[in-house]
Amino acid sequence: MIHINLLPHREAKRRQKKSAFYALLVLGALVGAAIVLVVGGYNARAISIQEQRNKVIKDAIVVLDKKIAEIATLKQEIQALKARQQAVEDLQGDRNQPVYLLDELVKQTPPGVYLKAFKQDGQKVTLLGYAQSQERVSELLRNVAGVSPWLEKPDLIEVKSTGLGQGRTAKKVVEFNMIVSIKRPRDKDKPADGKPDGKGAKPGAVATAAAGS
Repeated sequence: MIHINLLPHREAKRRQKKSAFYALLVLGALVGAAIVLVVGGYNARAISIQEQRNKVIKDAIVVLDKKIAEIATLKQEIQALKARQQAVEDLQGDRNQPVYLLDELVKQTPPGVYLKAFKQDGQKVTLLGYAQSQERVSELLRNVAGVSPWLEKPDLIEVKSTGLGQGRTAKKVVEFNMIVSIKRPRDKDKPADGKPDGKGAKPGAVATAAAGS
């Protein structure tokens, strides 16, 4: 005997597949949502940790900035104290400068040179005098520039021929005007750099200046 199944089995299978498909969609959505929540929570935690680290770094930077400002203030105070100390030492040393100046002028003035006047203004000394010849003035320049431990940087302002005295006693001499620098005690033992000073006069400059006058 032949049995024929008249039930709509194809529609049942189709409904079954559709239900399974929807179930998979729901499951995928749930899994995706779970993944998003996990990743979002991880990122939020990482951001929170990084923000805490940034806050610690910013706080440390603020503390360091305060310390740097304090150090800068201390450096300025130290520099000011050093400047005051140096000023006091210079004042104490400058009290003996007239003694050193007179002693050096006596030592470094060669024979045949007569100093009629000198004036000190700070570390500059103006010398006025007469010399028997230009060679004597050159010798004075050499002594001041290279021999004297206290005087330096001679600057010849003017040199000219003139007469000294009247009548038969009149003598032809060289009148000169020069500026020299006197060292402070703290600079006395410093080595010279050996370079010619831009304002300093060379021995050969005496003849040139005399010719110009």
